[in-house]
Amino acid sequence: MFPIVDVEGRPTGSATRGECHGGSKLLHPVVHLHVFNAAGELYLQKRPSWKDIQPGKWDTAVGGHVALGETAEEALRREVREELGITDFEAVFVGKYVFESPRERELVYIYRCRYDGAICPSAVELDGGRFWTKDEIAGAMGQGVLTPNFEQEYKLYLEGS
Repeated sequence: MFPIVDVEGRPTGSATRGECHGGSKLLHPVVHLHVFNAAGELYLQKRPSWKDIQPGKWDTAVGGHVALGETAEEALRREVREELGITDFEAVFVGKYVFESPRERELVYIYRCRYDGAICPSAVELDGGRFWTKDEIAGAMGQGVLTPNFEQEYKLYLEGS
């Protein structure tokens, strides 16, 4: 079950994943973590082909849903551990915004961190990942390589980083 929230993040109800992703446009919270290394490169994950949303595209290092009864910070820690195997990191809150696609609406809580340790992408949840330079990201923008929400988020919050 996912919490349903208003644009400020206040809970208003709950719904299943299927209801949230099935065109209902029920606003539900998600967390994103942008992982930078010392060289200023940004880690991106490759979404596996079996994902129901944006399969095979490159996306935010970590992205996941906030579960019912969970805070955004708790969801972030859980998702980073599950997706990248990282437990020792200091995330900085960047902001939040509403992302809308033809299938869903998400209240996205954005965080960033610098991390230079080992990254072990989940073989179950991801199709790998790697650090990208700013030039590589700029060249991939608008080419159907990156997820639309990553592109929007990068332009709004990270491009000048």
